[in-house]
Amino acid sequence: MRKARILLPIVFACTLMAANAQVPTEPKPEAPVEKKTNWYDNLHIRGYMQFRYNRLLETNDKLKCEQCDKSWGEDGGLFLRRMRVILYGQITKKIYFYLQPDFASAASSTSLQFAQLRDAYVDIGFDNDNEFRLRLGQSKIPYGFEILQSSQNRLPLDRSDPLNSAFSNERDLAALFYWAPKEKRAMFSSLVKDGLKGSGDYGIVGFGVFNGQTANKPELNDNLHVVGRVTYPFEWKGQIFEPAIQGYTGKYTIASDQKSAGVKVNSDATYTDERVAASLVMYPKPFGFQVEYNVGRGPEYNKTTDSIEVQNLSGGYVMVNYKLDLNKMVLFPFARYQVYDGGKKHERDARSYDVKEFEVGLEWQPNKTLEFVAMYTISDRRFEDHQLQDNRQEGNLLRLQAQVNF
Repeated sequence: MRKARILLPIVFACTLMAANAQVPTEPKPEAPVEKKTNWYDNLHIRGYMQFRYNRLLETNDKLKCEQCDKSWGEDGGLFLRRMRVILYGQITKKIYFYLQPDFASAASSTSLQFAQLRDAYVDIGFDNDNEFRLRLGQSKIPYGFEILQSSQNRLPLDRSDPLNSAFSNERDLAALFYWAPKEKRAMFSSLVKDGLKGSGDYGIVGFGVFNGQTANKPELNDNLHVVGRVTYPFEWKGQIFEPAIQGYTGKYTIASDQKSAGVKVNSDATYTDERVAASLVMYPKPFGFQVEYNVGRGPEYNKTTDSIEVQNLSGGYVMVNYKLDLNKMVLFPFARYQVYDGGKKHERDARSYDVKEFEVGLEWQPNKTLEFVAMYTISDRRFEDHQLQDNRQEGNLLRLQAQVNF
């Protein structure tokens, strides 16, 4: 009995200690660590590559298109048309950065795979949604839907002559102002992301100034070009339409290495360069079409006087297409007809053109990473300069392209 009286307090004390040992203690809350965000954390990288062959079923190896694709015609073979790597991002709430070099630029038909700058610009926003923004740097000039549409998204392998003759590589050094409400900016983005072949966000209203000598060329006169564009995408009965009107004006100077010896030019080799264009796009849901037409004046070679003169120009195209979804694959059959009568100021002697061309093709997307295009071209082209006199070429060819997106 006495031993029990001695052991009971000891057992009770041990039990109490064990119970206290099993009760977890609350951890002290740690002070939140603020993660430092660097501007480069918001940068992203993407790109695409285009691999072509243009010689199948060719009927005339003298048929060429310098601005379209330098591997057309004689001595053309397997060809890297584009190899783009793009660095971009919203580096602060109101500053957007975009850099795009091309590692497959062709200096000439005999000098290929040069790295050359395509885009290098910043967008500076003036409000929290960046509805009002200023773009500074080298970028596409807001003139025409097809010029603004990326080659990564375009169905025909090359842009049409009548619109693309305005600019070499579609770009120039510029200061441009863009405005679009938040909901329209979202629509521009979705038209690309949803695979509807959109042009991207170049605003509802865009205007500004640019050098006028085209991309990667120095300014050669004291006159800046002025450009303006108004567009308005809207949805009606399940289809999305986008009409636009645009124009630019300025002075273009023919560089000394741009003209043949003996060709006559103005005293200062400077010429009026101005155009206006109308566009109408119906996005493929599933049927779609594009129509663009432009008129203007610009430098053009005149073989009668062997001189470069300001002449009228005009031309446009119409394209129909269809989007066919097959499980995870997408097919885009399309057809385009174009005409152009005018000069190309950035080619030798402001080369004179008269183009009539029909193309029919099919784009096959087995997945979002890989695309194949087969396009049959029926072409009638007159392209003349001091060295190419009375040069009219007609012919047909089957063109193939594989494109990888990453």
